[in-house]
Amino acid sequence: MIKHETTIRNESGFHIRPAQLFTETAARYASNISVTVNGTSTTVDGKSILGLMTLGLSKGAEITITSDGADEAEAIRALIELAESGFGEN
Repeated sequence: MIKHETTIRNESGFHIRPAQLFTETAARYASNISVTVNGTSTTVDGKSILGLMTLGLSKGAEITITSDGADEAEAIRALIELAESGFGEN
């Protein structure tokens, strides 16, 4: 299991497009992916667009992405890169 903390960087926060990109990227991997809002007990399935949208993350929100499985390192690397790029919006 690998965990990595990151911050939502894009101005418009984690709306439908970033959530879609995140779930599409997560779906490429066999590992289980979860997203936790730091400072809360709220954790959702990183492959569920509905779950991600319920988080209501705005710019500056701190999250932890967890990957657990055979390709966990590759999955976490791709998801962190996506998040830290501002989901292509910056």
